[in-house]
Amino acid sequence: MGYPARRALVEHEDHELPLTVQAALLGVSRSSLYYRSAQPSTEEVAIKHRIDAIFTEWPFYGSRRITAQLRREGMIINRKAVHRHLREMGLVAIAPGPHLSRRHPDHAVYPYLLRGLAITHPNQGWGIDITSIRLHGGWMYLVAILDWFTRYVVSWEVDQCPSC
Repeated sequence: MGYPARRALVEHEDHELPLTVQAALLGVSRSSLYYRSAQPSTEEVAIKHRIDAIFTEWPFYGSRRITAQLRREGMIINRKAVHRHLREMGLVAIAPGPHLSRRHPDHAVYPYLLRGLAITHPNQGWGIDITSIRLHGGWMYLVAILDWFTRYVVSWEVDQCPSC
């Protein structure tokens, strides 16, 4: 349980135990019980709303392009601030990953067994596809087995990545 969750357990008003005892029982420092986070300014909220609107319209824009767009609109903002806002809002530009299609030189290369084979009837050739689906809290994986002749999905399964 993190510090914010522990601080939520503290009774500030009408408490039977003093705050020092409550802090000791929860294993937090007493000074952290008095901390109140500052609310964002209206200017910062307006900037975040505009960044969200730009990102919604152009989801492939990163911090540099969003900064350039905001400057064209007359806002005075630097790239580090835009980058920080994007990170706080959990926004990541859609871009191809680094070298995802390159094979590792040490990995075995298996022959494509259906090359040159004419698929003329159902259940003669099957294929498999594994697709990763990004979620807010991790990844899900979709596995589908396809019949090449009918393009029918023979079987499929969705599973959560246990270590992600």
